[in-house]
Amino acid sequence: MSRSTQKEINRENLLNQGVALLMQQGYHGTGLQEILDAVQIPKGSFYNYFGSKENFGAEVIKHYITPYIQQITSYLEQSNADALSALQRYFNESIAELERTDFKGGCLLGNLIGEIGDSSEICRVALQTTLNSYRDVLQLGLSLAQQQGTIRTDKSARDMADLLVNTWQGALLRMKVEQSTEPLKQCCQALLGDFFKA
Repeated sequence: MSRSTQKEINRENLLNQGVALLMQQGYHGTGLQEILDAVQIPKGSFYNYFGSKENFGAEVIKHYITPYIQQITSYLEQSNADALSALQRYFNESIAELERTDFKGGCLLGNLIGEIGDSSEICRVALQTTLNSYRDVLQLGLSLAQQQGTIRTDKSARDMADLLVNTWQGALLRMKVEQSTEPLKQCCQALLGDFFKA
């Protein structure tokens, strides 16, 4: 295995472990040594990859959202489903997964916004950029649904995508307190099943 390939694997392993630990324990509750021990990488290598724990946190944030954006994009690209159904499928599967995990975790972005969103500029910018990327793929789906005639056109796809992200994030927080996915179901039904519909 080439050195660059091993370096990429190590970096990916660190990011994956970072997602898992930050989701379970938060940014401040996760020690650097704990991450290094989990992936068996020396501290010097960690600093070569990221430079600091704060930079690592920012990279974990970006890494976390990638599969969700890919999943939504994949659903939107499937020719047999309309865009509104693709978005509903994504959110329904997310709700089912949260039920399987007994409401643990929620969303790493929402968790970190509350914990470090206003205390780390590097992480704040990463959170903002990542939320915007997530919003953008939802905006694409809503725009396609507008073209297909299933979503109202008197509101911009961007405004509706922002509202969907904001409402979903709030519903995820309520889910944790209530130990129920009912707030998530209400969010999806109220917006995708009612307010946004043509």
